Amino acid sequence: MADYIPHTEAEVSEMLDFLGMSSLEDLFAHIPAALKLSQGLDIPAGVTEPDASVLFNGYAARNDAAGLLCFAGAGAYDHEVPPVVRALGSRSEFVTAYTPYQPEVAQGVLQAVFEFQTLVSRISGLPIPNASLYDAATGMVEALNMAAGTTGRSKMIISSGIHPHWRQTAQTFARGTGHEIVEVPLVNGITDWSQVDCGNAAAIVVGYPNYFGVLEDISVARSLADQHGALLILGADPIGAGLLKTAGQWGADIFIGEGQPFGTALSFGGPYLGLFACTEDLIRRLPGRIVGETVDTEGRRAFVTTLRAREQDIRREKATSNICSNQTLMAVTAAIQLGWLGTEGLREVAAACVRGAHFLYEQLLEVPGVTPVSDAAFFREFAVRLPISAEQAIVEMAKRGFLAGVSVQQLCGETDPSVEGDLSKVLLLTVTERRTRDEIENFVSALREVVSL
Repeated sequence: MADYIPHTEAEVSEMLDFLGMSSLEDLFAHIPAALKLSQGLDIPAGVTEPDASVLFNGYAARNDAAGLLCFAGAGAYDHEVPPVVRALGSRSEFVTAYTPYQPEVAQGVLQAVFEFQTLVSRISGLPIPNASLYDAATGMVEALNMAAGTTGRSKMIISSGIHPHWRQTAQTFARGTGHEIVEVPLVNGITDWSQVDCGNAAAIVVGYPNYFGVLEDISVARSLADQHGALLILGADPIGAGLLKTAGQWGADIFIGEGQPFGTALSFGGPYLGLFACTEDLIRRLPGRIVGETVDTEGRRAFVTTLRAREQDIRREKATSNICSNQTLMAVTAAIQLGWLGTEGLREVAAACVRGAHFLYEQLLEVPGVTPVSDAAFFREFAVRLPISAEQAIVEMAKRGFLAGVSVQQLCGETDPSVEGDLSKVLLLTVTERRTRDEIENFVSALREVVSL
């Protein structure tokens, strides 16, 4: 059988000419040499399937990350996934299903997505959710597009407390859409709105909590949005709905969030789940799928994808968004997890995260040389400055069995006007309900040892 070759030599040559490169090696030159396979995988010819499985399991075992106790967050969190969620979410009816283009088929999946929408509406406090987006960064872009279409403006005011990856995604899309992105710096971990002119803005975007974990007074952003006729977009941690005000209670026009904490385990970069909801007057501009409830010709309860004239597969260039799919499996899994937890369960998870994070914070400040980046109130994530580089601490802590947070410099780049001092020493940490008191104390003891090396 002939090998499948996706690109001809002529196509490859044309691509390299366009990029100003002379070879494919140039194309991948930015990848560190240590990460490249110089000789390819050492797989003997003609091995059996069991032998190949043993070989690849050996390769996989070289990655130690799966066995580390996780204190890292920054948008991806190590939450408990109950066995019931794995059992129901992995049923073939869900695993093989896809939100259909035809509104009258796959009733079971449509109902499951409808229930997901209902739960997103509850945790966002807004009446109109969609059937999910690819991830929160996608939601960010779609929210900005909604604001531009609603207001007829292109200026977007974005707090630097929004996750750096979300902001980078917005900047990338702005090159094609013509949006003007204005980022607002933080002072003591809180958005300093006095440093920006919000006049003629289409949207004001703020995090709750922000990516430093800080809880800001969203009423300030709401007042600015009212004053300038802009939409307020709130990027919120959905776990926070167990204890904090919802986006709707803050008066947000659009809610965006990352749904990975609800039933999707960490898996080296994905999959993720974009949560999205808005006020009723924005429904015609809502991106992606909406599943609605109706009755069939015999009067029985039924579910359909509704308001389809908004969508890319119907209207094409006139559509409000070019997204024509959703994260069905992750959305159904999230619905199962939220249904399993219930209101009290979500509150207990949020409370456990808060207790653990604040206990860790207090213990870390007793370690010589560790200081807070901000003294503002935080939810379940916080940043500290170490006496050594964050990257060095992460490497040394991994040797001791811990995934010790995230380097803020790695997230933000070499500099960030929102953080004073040496950014390379700033470490962002979080605690979920999975971490025990003993694990937290052992983590602190290990870090005490690492910073004194």
